[in-house]
Amino acid sequence: MQAKYLAESPYNLVRVILGERFPSDNETDNVYTRGAKYLEDWIREGILAQDPAPGFYAYSQEFEVPDSSERATRKGFIGLGKVEDYSAGVVYRHEQTLSGPKKDRRQVLDHTHAHFGQIFMLYPDQEGGVDQLLNQAMQGTPLMDVLDEYQTRHRLWAVTDQEKIAEIQRAMAPKKLLIADGHHRYETALGYRDDHPNDPAAKYVMMTFVNMYSPGLKILATHRVLRNVANFGVTLLAKAAAAGWKGSMVASLDEVKRQLSAPKPRVVRLGVVTPDCNIVVERTRKDGEMDVTVLHQEILGTMLGIGEEAVRDEKYILYVRGMDAAAAEVRENGAQVAFLLEPTPIDDMARVAFGGGVMPQKSTDFYPKLLTGVAIYKL
Repeated sequence: MQAKYLAESPYNLVRVILGERFPSDNETDNVYTRGAKYLEDWIREGILAQDPAPGFYAYSQEFEVPDSSERATRKGFIGLGKVEDYSAGVVYRHEQTLSGPKKDRRQVLDHTHAHFGQIFMLYPDQEGGVDQLLNQAMQGTPLMDVLDEYQTRHRLWAVTDQEKIAEIQRAMAPKKLLIADGHHRYETALGYRDDHPNDPAAKYVMMTFVNMYSPGLKILATHRVLRNVANFGVTLLAKAAAAGWKGSMVASLDEVKRQLSAPKPRVVRLGVVTPDCNIVVERTRKDGEMDVTVLHQEILGTMLGIGEEAVRDEKYILYVRGMDAAAAEVRENGAQVAFLLEPTPIDDMARVAFGGGVMPQKSTDFYPKLLTGVAIYKL
């Protein structure tokens, strides 16, 4: 993707946020110093221009939901949110972060003094008051209307009316925020704020706020594909049966999809794809259990002996979006097995996060991604 974006335009933002690395890179000429220079050059040349009036940006994404024929529209707005410590009880995370991506994002921020990607924030608003204000803002001609490579249509409108801005601020003031995507960038912003206590701009970061009860909010499952696991197969079946799991063979992958798409909240249920067959396994759900946590703790951990460190290092596990793609890893690319998950319900995710817990990495896949660079926050 990086190579494709580099080829498409001399002004593609990938040059700033994930540029090319060269063997000749040194302290003064490297991927980060070049990124900072591109940004300054583009501002000086007028490629990037600051909007004349402050405001929020109403942002809509129209898309087809993968593994279905459903079309949906997700709406939210881009603005600045205050960077809060998790202990303050305002911003909540739902998964752990890794140190590598944070180090890279911090280098980009240190060199450019700008945020390019938005933190994807969810807020609870069952009445949908903010969504109604955004619907009004989305009536005119959009500032941006673009189709990405996944055929998602992204549109953007400026909200500059002071009364509307104040109304949105009042509605958002008491809300708790849950990071849907962007944990690494949020924690990078936290570190930057702490290292720059005298910079008022560092106290804020760019966020896209989406109502967690909005009908266009779609969470996809991220499936687990395993390779190179010793003693796999018979051992797993025996241990699963002893732990109360029941399995039934199904004729096709389409039938696995059909079964997993029909709600069955009282059981933990997984699709299992092997080189020879398709199986749906299930056992009774205990209070508060989530499918992805049961898969990691009970099946990957206890039954297969894959510890947390091996999970973090992605030693045996490949994370795949889409059931067809996960099955193809087994049937066409030599993997041992694919575990197919149902999407995590938003209420379950909120319950864990607002309760101070975290879920296994790649537990949620909010689709589609936010487009990086539709707005830039320059400190």
